[in-house]
Amino acid sequence: MDLSYSPADEAFRAEVRTFLEDSLAGEWAPLRGLGGPGRDHEALDERLEWNRYLAREGWTCVGWPTEHGGRGLSLWQQVVFGEEYARADAPATVNHLGEQLLGPTLIAFGTPEQQQRFLPAIRNVEELWAQGYSEPNAGSDLASVQTKARLTEDGSRWVIDGQKVWTSNAHFSQWCFVVARTEAGSQRHHGLSFLLVPLAQEGVDVRPIEQLTGGSEFNEVFFSGATTDAHLVVGEPGRGWGVAMGLLGLERGVSTLGQVVGFARELALVCERARANGAIDDPVVRDRLADLAVELTVMRHQGLRGLSAVTGGEDSAAGGGAGSIFKLVWAAWHKRLGEVAMQVLGADGLLAAGAPYELDELQRIFLFARADSIYGGSDEVQKNILAERVLGLPREARG
Repeated sequence: MDLSYSPADEAFRAEVRTFLEDSLAGEWAPLRGLGGPGRDHEALDERLEWNRYLAREGWTCVGWPTEHGGRGLSLWQQVVFGEEYARADAPATVNHLGEQLLGPTLIAFGTPEQQQRFLPAIRNVEELWAQGYSEPNAGSDLASVQTKARLTEDGSRWVIDGQKVWTSNAHFSQWCFVVARTEAGSQRHHGLSFLLVPLAQEGVDVRPIEQLTGGSEFNEVFFSGATTDAHLVVGEPGRGWGVAMGLLGLERGVSTLGQVVGFARELALVCERARANGAIDDPVVRDRLADLAVELTVMRHQGLRGLSAVTGGEDSAAGGGAGSIFKLVWAAWHKRLGEVAMQVLGADGLLAAGAPYELDELQRIFLFARADSIYGGSDEVQKNILAERVLGLPREARG
């Protein structure tokens, strides 16, 4: 299997690298490195303007088909863009959920009217989106969703009641895609619908959840008689499970390979600190850092191999559950990196870098990485997917 890039892809890499180097050398230079995992609160307004600058320059939604306003890049070119974006230490964008998740979902499942209404605003970063999946009693088990929606008597609007939790970016988004139960008495994945809901209305209460890292990327969202237009259901009413699963497949797509470049930068930071404070002289620390470096290289090639199967027309599940495997691998690796980072810091890792709660970057890596095995599909769910759908083992007993 040839995992090398073609001359055309390398020429595209040079184009992306030049654009980012030139752009981040000027007025945007102070934004380098801001807004990463656990640091979503940093320079939010400035990063929003950066995201809109990317849109004006034609560098948002690069994988979307050209007829929907994208560049129509191949999977490999999308990987190149993600890698170069991470390598440039460009600021984290604020439009990920719209650009990477909802937009492609609307392209695949939405009506022409929905596409015309929402895709341009996503591409131009004029409207931001939150993800309304998890609930207090339905975290990784999306089929247990209890948030309900019903049509008004005249059939013009959905009325929504329920609670979502860990709702990414709801505190600054205008819209939320919500999985709700729209068929009374339905159970599990039956009777769910995928709704597009405006957040700025009576009946929606957004409450940020402060994280250990100091940010509030996630939120509780309470729906109490909130409404949305009847036509703002993606796919058929009651058939939202397939739409939701399609979106989750996108969540573990090409962007994760750019994430590997970010991991490499974090590993380099831990190594640099180990050299500075002498922890590198501990053979155990040195061996663990070497292991992480080797594993990171293997992880990248594993991700590329999974994409190669997709470009060859091979379904992810049929190809060995590449997306689930990759999620398990990088989540476990990142947690180990955080643990080694704290080992490098030693006793200093127990003290905040400043008052009242200023964290060292290595402390932030450790704290944020604790959630890696939960968000984006928990380890338990990924293992069930591999066991049941790929290996054909008996389904887990469910109460």
